[in-house]
Amino acid sequence: MSNTSTSSETTSTCANCGKSEEASIDLKSCAACKLVKYCSRDCQIAHRPQHKRECKNRAAELHDEKLFKQPAPLEDCPICMIRLPSLATGRTYMACCGKVVCIGCVHAVQSTSKGHPLCPFCRTPMPDSDEDIIKRYKKRVEMNDPIAIQEVGFFYASGKYGFGPNSAKALELFHRAGDLGFTRAYHNIAYCHKDGINGLERDQKKLTLYLELAATGGHAMSRFFLGGLEFEAGNYDRAVKHLMIATKDGDSDSLEFIKKLYKRGNATKDDYNNALRSYQACLDEIKSDQRDEASAAREEYKYY
Repeated sequence: MSNTSTSSETTSTCANCGKSEEASIDLKSCAACKLVKYCSRDCQIAHRPQHKRECKNRAAELHDEKLFKQPAPLEDCPICMIRLPSLATGRTYMACCGKVVCIGCVHAVQSTSKGHPLCPFCRTPMPDSDEDIIKRYKKRVEMNDPIAIQEVGFFYASGKYGFGPNSAKALELFHRAGDLGFTRAYHNIAYCHKDGINGLERDQKKLTLYLELAATGGHAMSRFFLGGLEFEAGNYDRAVKHLMIATKDGDSDSLEFIKKLYKRGNATKDDYNNALRSYQACLDEIKSDQRDEASAAREEYKYY
């Protein structure tokens, strides 16, 4: 029997010794490529020289399949039920109820509120002191709210509201938020590795790793930066793939980058036309009169 791994045979026999699951052997898949199974660690080590190249190639394919998959769009605003913009200034986190609300709904309530402005979702009065802000965020952190955890990480990094400055604590909270599923928090860790801040050394591999974690979770800016890294490396096809994904999420910087690549001859006319269509399709999903009014009223409410 051949020890080479392909076909359905690999799902039921050890790639090295040929023992089968039918013989009550507990076979475990190669963690990297999932192509072969082994009955023991010894068999995996023995088969490694023969399997190494195939494993590396398939692992790279699996990595790219995950990396270049279009992430799910942001959820809808819980009030107007229109898709939230990817641009951070187009949405606001409310520490009173833990909801993320679009700037259109925030502005609509604030502009009609008499006296003290209210949360557009739960109608709790907006905080009027640092003490109140701290109290609300601490409560949400205790509830393991990953967005609140990330925000408090920012507070520790900047020393805002009396938190810190404490770089180590900020980094700890960014990791915690990411581990709880808020993968966009990994962008902050990537930034630390990019510039060697918060006690971290500059590390290109970790920079790429955390950008990828954030990008696959839907962070358009991380995706834009990955496109830039691939561009600098001369990998223009991969750069375009990253930028196209970000453009579909409404990232105007990525659209401009694709335009630049097209003018340089590093992207095709079809690439640019597809990017334009994707960007417009996203705008059609996120635009509303209420959001336009908010954006016109306040520069910090820009949402695309």
